[in-house]
Amino acid sequence: MRKFLLICPLVLSCGSSPAWAEEAAALPETVVVTATRSPEPLDLTGVSVSVISGGELQRQQILVLSDALAETPGVEVNRDGGVGETTSLGLRGSADGQTLVLIDGVRISDPSAPNGQAVLGDLMVNNVSRVEILRGPQSTLYGSDAIGGVVNILTRRGGDTPFAANLDGEGGSYGTYRVNAAANGTVDRIDYEIAANYFDTTGISAADSRNGNTEPDGDRNFGLTGNTRFHVSNTVSIDLRAYYDDARTQFDGYPPPTYTLRDDGEYDTDKLFAGYAGVNLALFDGRFRNRVAFMGSSSDRKDFNDPNILPLIEDFFGRGGAARFEYQGVFQVNEVNIATFGAETENTTLATHSGYDSTAQITQGHVHTSGYYGQWQTTLFQQLTLTGGARYEDNSEFGGHASFKLAAAEQLFGGDTTLRANYGDGFKAPSLYELFSQYSNPLGPLRPETAKGWEAGMDQALLDGHMRASLTYFDRHTHNQIDFFSCDGVTSAACALRLAQGGYYYNIGRSHASGVEAALAGQLADTLSVTANYTYLSAVDGLTGTDLARLPRDAANAILTWTPSQIWSVGARFSFVGSRFDDAGQSVPLDSFTGLDMFGSFRLNDAFALFARVENLLDAHEEPVHGYGRLGRAVYAGVRTEL
Repeated sequence: MRKFLLICPLVLSCGSSPAWAEEAAALPETVVVTATRSPEPLDLTGVSVSVISGGELQRQQILVLSDALAETPGVEVNRDGGVGETTSLGLRGSADGQTLVLIDGVRISDPSAPNGQAVLGDLMVNNVSRVEILRGPQSTLYGSDAIGGVVNILTRRGGDTPFAANLDGEGGSYGTYRVNAAANGTVDRIDYEIAANYFDTTGISAADSRNGNTEPDGDRNFGLTGNTRFHVSNTVSIDLRAYYDDARTQFDGYPPPTYTLRDDGEYDTDKLFAGYAGVNLALFDGRFRNRVAFMGSSSDRKDFNDPNILPLIEDFFGRGGAARFEYQGVFQVNEVNIATFGAETENTTLATHSGYDSTAQITQGHVHTSGYYGQWQTTLFQQLTLTGGARYEDNSEFGGHASFKLAAAEQLFGGDTTLRANYGDGFKAPSLYELFSQYSNPLGPLRPETAKGWEAGMDQALLDGHMRASLTYFDRHTHNQIDFFSCDGVTSAACALRLAQGGYYYNIGRSHASGVEAALAGQLADTLSVTANYTYLSAVDGLTGTDLARLPRDAANAILTWTPSQIWSVGARFSFVGSRFDDAGQSVPLDSFTGLDMFGSFRLNDAFALFARVENLLDAHEEPVHGYGRLGRAVYAGVRTEL
């Protein structure tokens, strides 16, 4: 089930439910953890959160996390070709790298990436309990990177039996096949879950085939996830979690002699490991919950040149690491007041080198940050929930930064109507690559990117609670955005120091993003479910007044699923992305495109089920990014078994 925090323009015209909808189940209450860093009913948070359940991911047969994110309101995803290629993520017009991505609360940003973003193209869907997408500036609770919002991927935990397992595999177009396996259970005081996935595809040419490019650029991905909880006593538990991903992706570049985007034999390898160890302590009959945790992550990224042009060499490598300690306390003061507070410290490191660097030295750098935050939540008159929070973070490169957040949610008419509003700050520290690579600013350290944003919206229950409609208006101003300054034809002291590199990073940009998100979700009938959303986005450059690159003004999604029995179901997924420009100068327009997918499953018995889907049924070929291709019509089929 997916629930969106946006309100439908049909609210005033929707009356009593029709007879055919009376048998549909009312929507259950949704509880989220990302909005306040502890379990909280969605209607009390005052913020915009979309929840994608693991069951929905399975029904739609979604393989890549970015495809699931693209279905939600306010989310922009751009991919340079097929599965595994470079993928950018933005929330409500935020730049790539300005959205924090977590797996079970652990940051998976890549310090060796230019703006420190997560390598989103490598994240496959397996063992996912749900995904929470929190939109709007969220740095009060999460610190750096949360200008656009937060994406939290939550994996499955334990189970009701000592052992349960599932295995599924599929194959199909473009030489694609995958296998997912998972096991979980509860034995005495131990809950556990472990899962593995393998994906392989021949793929398509990353460079658009309509420009004469025919060489396929494949992707291979292997992943592992695991978590366990040991209940030492009724008040103490220990959590251990781990995530590992190993990917190899071919891509196209700009080879000589033309130096234009075309078929190329280049490829990269990405390895990511993230781990978590924590102790949970509940005091005062569970009213005071404490968590102390250590989190670590490491990334290893390498690029290799085309062996058909030059002898095979590693022409880029980047190794990043992070070690983080956290304490968080949640104190239930009384029935209507909750205090959340915490402290964090993190060390991040980078070692990188490029074959295009004029020096033979390996670039190295490290940054230390410490953060302290507090939040108070109170409920007045049994219907108005107010939340306020503040954070102070100290960074070894740019010093201290303070963030604030206020939110309100009021429930009316027995909870059928919820009014909400919030205001918050966001900031993003300069990435280690921007600070320490050969393109670092020679005149001094970069400043953090900062943002201030607010939103107001309403949720409305429809059809006797079987559906939920929402509407939200949002607005955000971002300053000190980091951009690359080209020294081509420029004579200055800074360019004299960066002449060989061709330029450097500096703080110059600012932008303004505002818009409307509308959504509808629920059961039209007992056998028919629907989710739909529309986003209008105006995201403009604060210096030039032009639209930001690759951000459409209009985007829409709709998913309809028919489940006439417990044996089989069928569904359709529709998406629309409006026209936009590929570049900030608005010289390269990109056409709008429409996507239509079909999916279905049939259960043979209690242990086995068949499933199949058709992607891009309309065989659309519009470029998602200028010069890059798009997967054409594709058919996949597979089998799933449960033990």
